[in-house]
Amino acid sequence: MNRTLAEGAIILAPRGRDAAIAQAMLVEGQLQAAIAGDLPALVAALRDGVGFAILTEEALRGADLRALTDVLAQQAEWSDLPFIVLTERGGGLERNPGAVRLLETLGNVTFLERPFHPTTLLSLARAARRARLRQYEARNRLEDIHAGQERLKLAIAAGGLGAWTLDMTTESLHVEPDTKAQLGRAVGDTLTYPELLAAIHPDDREDIVAGAHRAIAERTDYRAEVRCIWPDGSTHWLQIDGRVERDPRGSAVRVVGVSHEITARRVVELRQRALLALSDRLREAPDVATMSFEAAAILGRTLGVSRAGYGVIDPVAETITIERDWSMPGTVTLAGVLRFRDYGSYIENLKRGELVAFDDARTEPRTQGNAAALEQLDARAVVNLPLIERGTFSALLFLNHKAARTWSADDLAFVRDVADRTQAAIERRRAETALAALAETLERQVAERTRERDRTWQNSHDMFSILSKDGTLLSVNPAWATVLGWSADEIVGRNHLAFAHPDDVERNAAAREQALQGNLRQYENRYRHKDGSYRWIAWVATLEGDRLYASGRHITAEREAQTELESAQDQLRQAQKMEAVGQLTGGLAHDFNNLLTAISGSLELIQARIKQGRTGELDRYVNMAQQGAKRAAALTHRLLAFSRRQTLDPRPTNVNRLIASFDELLRRSVGPSIEIEIVGAVGLWTTQVDPNQLENAVLNLCINARDAMPGGGRITIETANAWLDDAAARTRDMTPGQYISLCVTDTGSGMTPETIARAFDPFFTTKPLGEGTGLGLSMIYGFARQSGGQVRIYSELGSGTTMCLYLPRSHDAEDKEPERIPAPEPGVVTSGKTVLVVDDEPAVRALVIDTLTDLGHDVIEAGDGPSAVVLLESDRHIDLLITDVGLPKGMNGRQVADAARVMRPDLKILFITGYAENAAVGNGLLAPGMHILTKPFAMDVLTNRIQQLTDDKIHNSK
Repeated sequence: MNRTLAEGAIILAPRGRDAAIAQAMLVEGQLQAAIAGDLPALVAALRDGVGFAILTEEALRGADLRALTDVLAQQAEWSDLPFIVLTERGGGLERNPGAVRLLETLGNVTFLERPFHPTTLLSLARAARRARLRQYEARNRLEDIHAGQERLKLAIAAGGLGAWTLDMTTESLHVEPDTKAQLGRAVGDTLTYPELLAAIHPDDREDIVAGAHRAIAERTDYRAEVRCIWPDGSTHWLQIDGRVERDPRGSAVRVVGVSHEITARRVVELRQRALLALSDRLREAPDVATMSFEAAAILGRTLGVSRAGYGVIDPVAETITIERDWSMPGTVTLAGVLRFRDYGSYIENLKRGELVAFDDARTEPRTQGNAAALEQLDARAVVNLPLIERGTFSALLFLNHKAARTWSADDLAFVRDVADRTQAAIERRRAETALAALAETLERQVAERTRERDRTWQNSHDMFSILSKDGTLLSVNPAWATVLGWSADEIVGRNHLAFAHPDDVERNAAAREQALQGNLRQYENRYRHKDGSYRWIAWVATLEGDRLYASGRHITAEREAQTELESAQDQLRQAQKMEAVGQLTGGLAHDFNNLLTAISGSLELIQARIKQGRTGELDRYVNMAQQGAKRAAALTHRLLAFSRRQTLDPRPTNVNRLIASFDELLRRSVGPSIEIEIVGAVGLWTTQVDPNQLENAVLNLCINARDAMPGGGRITIETANAWLDDAAARTRDMTPGQYISLCVTDTGSGMTPETIARAFDPFFTTKPLGEGTGLGLSMIYGFARQSGGQVRIYSELGSGTTMCLYLPRSHDAEDKEPERIPAPEPGVVTSGKTVLVVDDEPAVRALVIDTLTDLGHDVIEAGDGPSAVVLLESDRHIDLLITDVGLPKGMNGRQVADAARVMRPDLKILFITGYAENAAVGNGLLAPGMHILTKPFAMDVLTNRIQQLTDDKIHNSK
């Protein structure tokens, strides 16, 4: 129980639930509590250690308390275990005689009469716990006192204390051997009182004698710290403690005391004070040279050396330059330049950054030959500490002593500490000086830039402004008045929207919101001038903190110039367009004049020969007229392709298979001197295209390539899948997406940039006059664009040409070639059908009617769409509708056909068209039973198509 730290309670209450209730109260009050079942359990708990005990009086009444008395008697001197006894009769002796017995047995008892409030029990329990904790604290203090006494005895016996006695009447001194050792004397040496006074440092001798006399006079103990000089000349510190003994009359008869060497402590204290002083000196020194000198002076005084200083090193010349050093009186200064080699070889160690310290130059191997030179400098003992800056030996801290001296490890550590602190302070001072210079420079720069900014703000032609986040103008420069005519006082404090053009208010508010999210770049709006007119301003703005900084440039003149330029460009484009139209119409007139001459001339000659009766030559002129008509049809076909107005029949097509199908035709067309290589991409996508027109385009490209290689060469036809992103599509003037590319590359002469720029122009050709119409590439360009794709030229002069067609991908399956219906033999008259012919051209309508009549059909005719719808709405039976696509009076041929299908779902329809938007006939997506025949057409082709559509046997068989 003597060493216990227990704080909890032990409870002995054997009746009922008293113990459990008391434990619950204590636990709820954040106190530890355990229950003892009987008195022996209580005694066992006390032996183990508890904080205090709670007992009921009835638990002790009549019990054998000897075991309890024994354990309490064994308590340590510091222990008096608190007891709380719960009684029903109170604790007073007058009311409870049994309390006397409990007081004698338990000692430290507090009685609590039942019934009681739980708060009262908790209060007593906490008080008992606090009392117990104070007992533990008393125990710890007693143990500390005992331990201190033991340590003091040990220190006096073996800690180096020396005892001494001075007889005041005879001035005889008795010292123990330890005291002699503290004064540098051997055990057998004598030490008299005068010798003791002589051993004390001269600066301390007078003070120690005066202190002794003062202690005698004032009847106080004597204590002093003095320096003693040993016989070898070294200085040591002693602490002397003495007490004056007096005779019965009160006269001082002797002084008894002890001495203790405190040299190590005093050295530490002196060096700590030296370091504190060093910090003050370094902080107060005006420059680096003074800082170095103050550090050397503190080192010299603290270590008691003859000289100390700093020097600048020239490692190449192996010299040291000393501006100023500290030295003891009688020691000469070393200011000037010294050569290391004149005083030994230790410069090699210094170059390697090693500290050099020797106790005696006469015995140091590196200086034995130069000891006399060192002694002349009062430097028999030396410490040299190299200082390294940026990896270079640049400075040296040195200590010199005129006599031989042992440099302890503590001495050298102190030297390093001073050197490190000084070097750090010097570097900090240099940094501060540089920073101050930089700050001064920056301050000048800031002031200059502020003046420049102010000049810019005042003189700039741009409109500078500072706005709050809600758009209120907080500050503007004079340019606002110059541009808008408003003074600063009329502008500041108003919202910027107050000056905005009404049409720009919403855009201005959106621009301000954009500026609040980051930066606003190149936003243009109109601001109202004071005269009511408006000026165009181009703004940039940025947000910093809660301010918007905006700069506006007056661009009204530029906008007006831009408007004039755009007008001039529109006029130029119109002139170019008219020039192109003139070129186109001129080319058309030239070609059609030639064709019309051939046709009209042949007809005139036919008429003349008939009158002359010379019918044998008619076939020749008929053939000439037919050739002219076919060439005219081809010319219009190419023009429609260029203008993207030709009637296409696009369907999902496998381009690899299409090219393979007319490979032989291509090779025959280019001739044996040209090699054709076809490189079809594996997994090539299907494309939506008119296969017949694509065949014509590829054939034209190969013929052009052949013409570019008159001496022979190679043509490569290559296909590939192409997925064009935004950037790639933009460079090709296309919509981003999936395409297939079909490229025809030759090894011919190539094209110049000028030729490439005009290659798709109609009637432009590089061939000699009469050898080309110039419509081939323009037709391919029109076909590609009408198909939703593009064509591009890649060529360099002398390096061949690549023509690439880009066609849109189709996700539908390949459309197989439709099965051709065999046409009946010409001249065979089929069973009569009723046919409605709709065409606004009387001559074409007459030709179709004559053809139908020759075939034995009944014909109904109409010249426009509304008239045809009236006939379709009648009860008359109609087997076939033949209609032009382009019809007058607001209803085209497709609309007529759609109306007919509503009334007559099974009606067969044949479109005849020479000029039609592809959408007018369904973009190739015709309903079943609808067919197209393109003008101009041969009459036998019309006859065969009509026979196919009206032959019941053929259609029934299908």
